[in-house]
Amino acid sequence: MQNEVIEVAIKGVMPTANGCAVFLGNDDKTFVIYVDHSVGNAISMTLNGVKKERPLTHDLIGNILLGLDIALERVVINDVSEGTFFARIILHMQNELGHKIIEVDARPSDSIVLALQQKKPIFVALKVFNAVEDMTEILERVLKQQSEEAGEEESDEDEGEGEKS
Repeated sequence: MQNEVIEVAIKGVMPTANGCAVFLGNDDKTFVIYVDHSVGNAISMTLNGVKKERPLTHDLIGNILLGLDIALERVVINDVSEGTFFARIILHMQNELGHKIIEVDARPSDSIVLALQQKKPIFVALKVFNAVEDMTEILERVLKQQSEEAGEEESDEDEGEGEKS
């Protein structure tokens, strides 16, 4: 069946030389989508519940949807070609104009931010999930390294405090 999808979650967002690596996956597999810095920051801010002074573009889109009584139901990362991912935002509209399900073509990065803001699920097409490289070990290695570095920083701060006494 072509419409088979798997739910995924954000497992990590890490800066890279040219943007950010967004790790998505489930218990079976993790894959990475590279996004520009601004969207990577928007994903991180949303994950960490950072309040913004002014609405960003994704906030504006969410507010427009709310104002039009349109609900984001889910996002689906539906294709990948030569390392470029494609996504669809699935919207549900029910108002005085009627009832409609709307699919909108979108970048996966923007789709992810909207799904996180609206607390809606992120899915990936099974054909995409099967085609991407499993990055679980790399993510675990990076997270372990970050954890060790954070531990060293805390240790250095503790030593510095002792010297001041």
